[in-house]
Order: sequence, then C-alpha cells, then structure tokens
Amino acid sequence: MPLRDMYNREPGSLKFMGNWLVKNRDIHLMFTNIKLEKKLIFCLLFFLLVTTARATEYTVSPFPSDQSGASINGEKVVELEVTEIPYWQFLLWLAAMQILSIIDVILYFTKLIFVILGFRVADHPITIGTLKRKHIYAFIKACPGTCISEIASDMSLSRGNLRYHLNILKAENLIESRSDCGKIRYFQNNSTYGEEEKLVISVLQNEMTRKILYNILKEECNTNGDLARTTGISKGAITWYMKQLNESGLVKEDRIGKSTIYSINPVYRDEIEKHI
Repeated sequence: MPLRDMYNREPGSLKFMGNWLVKNRDIHLMFTNIKLEKKLIFCLLFFLLVTTARATEYTVSPFPSDQSGASINGEKVVELEVTEIPYWQFLLWLAAMQILSIIDVILYFTKLIFVILGFRVADHPITIGTLKRKHIYAFIKACPGTCISEIASDMSLSRGNLRYHLNILKAENLIESRSDCGKIRYFQNNSTYGEEEKLVISVLQNEMTRKILYNILKEECNTNGDLARTTGISKGAITWYMKQLNESGLVKEDRIGKSTIYSINPVYRDEIEKHI
C-alpha cells in the first residue's frame, strides 16, 4: 500500500500506518527466524557428523615398527570395526532434515492462520469449566429466580464451586442477581425481566406465599382467618407472611372495622396472573 494512500485516510490513519508497519516487521522477523532455524539445523547436523579431536597436549614420535597395528610394549591390540557411511546416505539425511524443516514451517503458518481467525487451544480444565457454566446458565434461563441451593442440588455441585462459576457468569453480564429475604436469586441478564417481574418471580418461589397470593387473587378469601383456614397454617404465620407481602408492595391492606381485608396491588396484578 503506498504511503500516500495511508496518510490520505480519515482520522486514525497514523494508527493504521503504525499497525501496517508492525505487521510487516512481524512478517520479516518470522521469515528471518525460519532462515535462522534452517542454518542452526544444518550446523548441528554438520557437527554431529564430523568428529573433532580433543584439545589436549600430545607428543608425536615415529613408530618403531613398519607393521601397521603392531604392539609397542607388548600390550594386546584389538582392531576396531570401521563402519563406512555411504555418501548417498549422508545426502538422504540432509534431505530428511530439509523435509522436516519444511513441515515445521507449514505447521507454523497453519497455527498462525488459526490465530488470525480467532481459534485457540483450550486447556481441558478450562473446557470443563465452560461446559459447566453453560449448564448453569441454561438452568437459570429455564428457572428464573432460582437460588444457589436449588442449582447446587440439581447439578450436584458444591456451593463454593458454584459461586465461582456464578461470579464468572455475572462478570460476563450473562446473569444478574436479586436479594429476596436473605436469599440471592438469579435471572438471565438480557433485559428479559423488568424489576416488577423479577420481584413477583422471586416472591412466588415460596410455595406458601404462592398459595396465599392465589387465594387473594381469586378472591376466595381475603382475611387473616380465611387464609389461615384455607392454607392450613396458624393466624400468626399468616400475619407474618402478609407483613412480608405488604412490605414488598404486592398486597394492599384495608381496615374495615376490626378486620383487615387483603387485595392484590393493581401494579403487580398482571405479573402475578402471568407467573402464578
């Protein structure tokens, strides 16, 4: 690309030129490294095939006998077996080294292409962790408002391990959490649920609360005594549940004489009918 065209680009051309020069330098360094690698392989092969003498002091003197391999001081002389390497075998080794270096270059470029395309080699533990988080995310998506104990029981995970994966999912903005009476409930984080709907879903996770809201919604019973008889729990327990529902805003209280009449807050009525 001509330098003139790079400078004529819109704002950011200097950055583009810098990136272009860095890429060219990387390619040049890569080819230089390949050439250097070939030279090093050739030198190593050369030194392996050539036997060098030790750099020690020695004295050269004429041999007293004209017979080759004769003993000097009566010691036993053993002739070593000499193995000659044909010249064609030497050339074959050189060709093999050249082929191996070419294969190495091809593999290097293949890895480079995969890196450019965004592929990467994942470690086995990382892959396992990613798979677990996919299952956790799918469970939260299918069961909005679920808590950590329900997820751990369903997936047979320890709570410590589960919290680790949940924190990663939250950091990646895949899920969000909401506190509900001391429990942390999890939802899919893609603007699927509004605040009102998340509140209703969280409250309905309690089976007794669901029964109470169902009876009030159907207007079958709307007083403390009626709800106690219908649900089978004491009036004191009903009073506690109704206090929680009143504080959350899902239920309204109206005093008529000595009685307290409960009704569904119109703001949440549609959401309660949808999820109950």
